[in-house]
Amino acid sequence: MHPTAKSDPRRWKALIFIGIAQLMVVLDTTIVNIALPSAQHDLGISDGNRQWVITAYSLAFGSLLLFGGRIADLTGRRRAFVIGLLGFAGASALGGLAVDPAMLLAARALQGVFGALLAPAALSLLAVTFTEARERAKAFGIYGAISGAGGAVGLIMGGVLTEYLNWRWALFVNIPFAVTAVVGAVTVVREPAGARGGGRLDLPGVVLATTGLLSLVYGFTRAESDGWSAPVTLGLFLASVVLLGTFVYVEWRVPAPLLPLRVVTERNRGGIYLSLGLSVIGMFGLFLFLTYYLQVVKGYTPVVAGFAFLPMVVGMVIGSTQIGTRLMTRLPARLLMGPGFLTSALGIALLTRIEVDSSYVGLVLPAQVLLGLGMGTAFMPAMSLATRSVQPQDAGVASAMVSTSQQVGGSIGTALLNTVAAGATTDWLASHARSGADAARLANEAAVHGYATAIWWAVGILVVAAVTAFGLVDARPQSGGPQSGGTGTDRADAQPAPAHH
Repeated sequence: MHPTAKSDPRRWKALIFIGIAQLMVVLDTTIVNIALPSAQHDLGISDGNRQWVITAYSLAFGSLLLFGGRIADLTGRRRAFVIGLLGFAGASALGGLAVDPAMLLAARALQGVFGALLAPAALSLLAVTFTEARERAKAFGIYGAISGAGGAVGLIMGGVLTEYLNWRWALFVNIPFAVTAVVGAVTVVREPAGARGGGRLDLPGVVLATTGLLSLVYGFTRAESDGWSAPVTLGLFLASVVLLGTFVYVEWRVPAPLLPLRVVTERNRGGIYLSLGLSVIGMFGLFLFLTYYLQVVKGYTPVVAGFAFLPMVVGMVIGSTQIGTRLMTRLPARLLMGPGFLTSALGIALLTRIEVDSSYVGLVLPAQVLLGLGMGTAFMPAMSLATRSVQPQDAGVASAMVSTSQQVGGSIGTALLNTVAAGATTDWLASHARSGADAARLANEAAVHGYATAIWWAVGILVVAAVTAFGLVDARPQSGGPQSGGTGTDRADAQPAPAHH
């Protein structure tokens, strides 16, 4: 069947506005990191509470994503998209105008709430708008590049805005993004007829999934500050196991589940959610260490540190749009995801050789290029396959699971690798303390040793992500005519129709 028979003629314009919204959500995970020291000083936030400026966003976002995805399925994705954008803009304005820590934290939590509605609505709109294989490859290539590079773009923008304007602009900058995307959503974005799901909202599922994910993400946050064996940390992990276990049981039993288990038990989607989550653990930890290394050890300004991440952004864009897109309709997803994760692991492995005096051009730059190329190549087919051949009424919740695996992976990565690094730093200082040594030099050497130790963990986790992708993801190349609901595999011998722009 010819793709233009049913395809929306404005779908490529729609992609622009969906991409703008996704960029806003993704860059918000890192843009505030660089602005945080200034905000902390300005509002008098204590050292103990400063992490909450980051955590309030990730907790609300990560725990409510499944709920947001289901709301988008039930009420309509375009409506959820617009409400999410307007709410996100309002919360950003509130944060930018904050006069005390409580106001800033409340605004960040609200950003997370509306982000949890917006992110799955954006991805599922893309999934139901682009159904022809080659066009889908191109659209998801662009979307994958935005999703992968958004965090690094946030570091650059955060540095520029904080240094030349004010930390508040790291929040205000979301408003023009959101307004532009709303205008596009109202005038250009269309949701195909019949794509909306029916039925009622599974309230027990909402409560169990939200509290279970909240306990899990918060558990990793407390592990970072209190230690892995602290009673509160163990209690939160135990609660998350009980709540999420009960959630799975409830989802088997209810007629209209929040997360239809067919979405995650399908082999390819399950493999993608698991391997994506693992890969983000490695990547997020690295963002953190490189930010500290460049600013604290090397003495880069926020702006220079932000721009130092550009090679990773370029690598991701090339990997996503030039490698992933071109090969997605010719190779099975596992032959892009597995080698992609291994390429990233190789890039990160280079950074285990990092020292206080390491050259940016000689070590950090090639490592970033390899990391970016690998992640871009792997993310794009993963995002497309995770939402392909899913029943139309489940597109929102399948999209939400992609974001949930990344959010939970990011929280785990930050806590786990930070804890490993801190422990290695302390041990190194204890064994290398010597009288008459330059204290600042010693502290930097200890910190870099800690980073290198944790980076080995990130390498190992990415190798596990690659093995998971090779072992579980077995779909054929993403070729064929328009995708529809059904099973997880398409006929590999179907002839793709020519793409039209």
